[in-house]
Amino acid sequence: MIYIAKEYERAVIFRLGRYAGMRGPGLYVVLPFLESHRKVDIRTNTVAVQPQEAITKDSVTVKVDAVLWYKLSNPGKAMVSVADPHTAVYQVTQTSLRNIIGQHKLDEVLRERDAINSALLKIVDDNTEKWGISVELIEIKDVEIPEGMQRAMAREAEASREKRARLIKSEAELEAANNLNRASAEIMKNPMSLELRRMQMIAEIGAENNTTTVILLPSEFVTLAKHLGDYLEDMNEKQKE
Repeated sequence: MIYIAKEYERAVIFRLGRYAGMRGPGLYVVLPFLESHRKVDIRTNTVAVQPQEAITKDSVTVKVDAVLWYKLSNPGKAMVSVADPHTAVYQVTQTSLRNIIGQHKLDEVLRERDAINSALLKIVDDNTEKWGISVELIEIKDVEIPEGMQRAMAREAEASREKRARLIKSEAELEAANNLNRASAEIMKNPMSLELRRMQMIAEIGAENNTTTVILLPSEFVTLAKHLGDYLEDMNEKQKE
């Protein structure tokens, strides 16, 4: 009897009940009464793993779902080794997903998803290889955490952002203070720079508000007035004595 297997199909042949090999793609012959056959799809299958409840290493209950990509790399072994290859690989993925979540803390599950995906892929592929099934990729799709834990994580993130903002502000204030110290040191070396700075400030005030009248006094007048005040204070103390 003549059959046709498509490009993505293989025919698993049994002769008198024993596995006799694979045939296809294209035309293939099955001997009547002596042989039987079963067509197998060798394309990659995509399966959504339903959300699984798991407890993390730090005792947080989460729901995790994933997506699985696999194919029958050895259809003959798959037909002989396991009754239902598709159900078998799905069940292995479910149990492995729960187990690997239990080996990690919640922060690791959320932040190190790529590492967990790689470890999960290795575990599932090692278990299904003996069935002739090749697991190509496993990706954790979503991690659902309790509402109370979500609020706690939001508060923690807000506190961390506030801490960073305060650190940045304090560093800016420190830098500004250091700049002022350097500027004052330069002014002490050259007193005329102070007069130039005063004139610049007066020009800025005049540009902002034209109705303001500014009287500019040399800094020597201020120094002289200070010395005169000290002298008069000393004279008053002497007269009291």
